[in-house]
Amino acid sequence: MPRWLRLDATSAVPPFEQLKQAVLAAANSGTAAVGTRLPPVRILAAHLGIAANTVARAYRELEQAGVVETRGRAGTLISAGGDEARRKVAEAADAFAAVVHAAGIAEPDAVALVRAALRRA
Repeated sequence: MPRWLRLDATSAVPPFEQLKQAVLAAANSGTAAVGTRLPPVRILAAHLGIAANTVARAYRELEQAGVVETRGRAGTLISAGGDEARRKVAEAADAFAAVVHAAGIAEPDAVALVRAALRRA
């Protein structure tokens, strides 16, 4: 089982969200390269001590975001589509930065706005 697939039982963040963020971080950092096979839902759920539906939800949302793809019996793999998702986020960040500068908002205030938006999402 990959070390990066861990949950913090004391966190206020729901387990499915922690799992999504762990996979996303591993995909973005290259810790889990394109083509890396993720553990099957039931095996990962048993390992983490959570419901299989929780893992399935995280995998489903990651697939919708283009970070992973499910290939039936071949399992769930880190997808090259994650690179496309990063590109889109980078473009959105550039657009946001342009709006921030045009509005004369200070960087710390802009970052606070982004953090608040991410928490609401």
